Amino acid sequence: MRHCINCCIQLLPDEAHTQQVSCRGGPHHSRQECPMCKGENKIVFRVDGKQMNLLAVLEVRAEGNESWSGFLRFKKGKRCSLVFGLIIMTLVMASYILSGVHQELLISSPFHYGALPSNPSLMDGENPSDTKEHHHQPSVNNISYVKDYPSIKLIINSIAARIEFTTRQLPDVEDLKKQELHMFSVIPHKFLPNSKSPCWYEEFTGRNTTDPYLTNSYVLYSKRFRATFDALRRAFWGHLSHAHGKHFRLRCLPRFYIIGQPKCGTTDLYDRLRLHPEVKFSAIKEPHWWTRKRFGIVRLRDGLRDRYPVEDYLDLFDLAAHQIHQGLQASSAKEQSKMNRIIIGEASASTMWDNNAWTFFYDNSTDGEPPFLTQDFIHAFQPDAKLIVMLRDPVERLYSDYLYFASSNKSADDFHEKVTEALQLFETCVLGYSLRACVYNNTLNNAMPVRLQVGLYAVYLLDWLTVFNKEQFLILRLEDHASNVKYTMHRVFQFLDLGPLSEKQEALMTKSPASNTRRPEDRNLGPMWPVTQRLLRDFYGPFNARLAQVLADEAFLWKKT
Repeated sequence: MRHCINCCIQLLPDEAHTQQVSCRGGPHHSRQECPMCKGENKIVFRVDGKQMNLLAVLEVRAEGNESWSGFLRFKKGKRCSLVFGLIIMTLVMASYILSGVHQELLISSPFHYGALPSNPSLMDGENPSDTKEHHHQPSVNNISYVKDYPSIKLIINSIAARIEFTTRQLPDVEDLKKQELHMFSVIPHKFLPNSKSPCWYEEFTGRNTTDPYLTNSYVLYSKRFRATFDALRRAFWGHLSHAHGKHFRLRCLPRFYIIGQPKCGTTDLYDRLRLHPEVKFSAIKEPHWWTRKRFGIVRLRDGLRDRYPVEDYLDLFDLAAHQIHQGLQASSAKEQSKMNRIIIGEASASTMWDNNAWTFFYDNSTDGEPPFLTQDFIHAFQPDAKLIVMLRDPVERLYSDYLYFASSNKSADDFHEKVTEALQLFETCVLGYSLRACVYNNTLNNAMPVRLQVGLYAVYLLDWLTVFNKEQFLILRLEDHASNVKYTMHRVFQFLDLGPLSEKQEALMTKSPASNTRRPEDRNLGPMWPVTQRLLRDFYGPFNARLAQVLADEAFLWKKT
């Protein structure tokens, strides 16, 4: 009986990949011969034309239901060819792995190793004392990356030479209105004076059988929010105000925003803060309305959907509005005082930095810089808003971000390669455009394999400080929060003018486990390579220095983390 031996590791460009190589001699296969072997038992190597990918196929099949004994019946020539092929493949792979010379072979190792022994990065919301050391074998790739450091350092130096923190030109309010006519028609200029949160009454024209959330986009596009809105429906009619044959509902906006940054402990801060009886958050932890949903963005790569109107966003605060309304309508001064102390918050971690949608909706850009930013619109309605920012060492933030969002093949090697690629892309941008134009460049942000730009805290904060006063910000560090939760929460209470907690309430808030910590499978990958960390520290250094200068606090240099 004839056997099918197909040993092909082809060194060919991408065009050859589309050709189908079939097995010769088998009754269940087509008679087409391997176009690269040309009828001979040749061993051919293929390296994908796409850099850093390996395509290797080694297939040895016996037709029918024969046992391994069939291998012994091969002719001597065929057995020698197979053994020779295996030896060649083994030598190539062994040479590659031992040398770690990626650039010469233009392929990346399919093997991923752990990191050099060192302290792992601080996990989101994790107390440093709880951090466990991971022991990993050093990778040969790390040695190769160390050799690449001088060339990548030149790229970082090129970026640093072009860093210029310029003051942005603020848009006129009339220009903002032209961009968001409907929003300005719904939200009033003045709010109720006896409510800590910005609230107002608007007429509700529906009947008692009307579903007020029938067209809410958050309900339509996400099943997980439907139970929340079912509860709001049941309570809706009982929380309307009735006067002169008309019905009125209380509408509210947040008094404060936790605006960033991702993977900096905002979820943990949110979970603890919502335990305070005076704090009421939106029905959804991160609505992302100001930055994404009002433009119809769920995931930018999926394209644009219908824009979420401002009414859908306001619906998210109805539960808090119901309680505030109850206080406003209460007959006793005690009940009024209790309900009127309620303060509404919102915690979308994209608010501070994500302005990717501007290229789709706003014209009249100046040298690639967005004419309008999220804070312009928030300030137009809420010039007295309070803003909380939680930051962490941007180097560790990026690695945590990578581990959280990467879907497969996560490793210190892969992270290093993605970082170097992102640095090269960022340098290409700053060679032709301003720093601000690059930071808010949607095309660049989508092209970078890691979100390098999110850690440029100084750029975002300076742009927010052009419209809001410094006193309206509370800037926290995750490292401080992780080491002393009680102190951080007291700072937040004072900033928001919240009442004191009982001893039991405070213990529940401060002693509960950290939220949204690193997953065990990600924790086992260990820290990033020391050379990757060094490159990122060099890159973020000038931005951290500017941030520390603005905040007059050297802790934001993150020299010791």
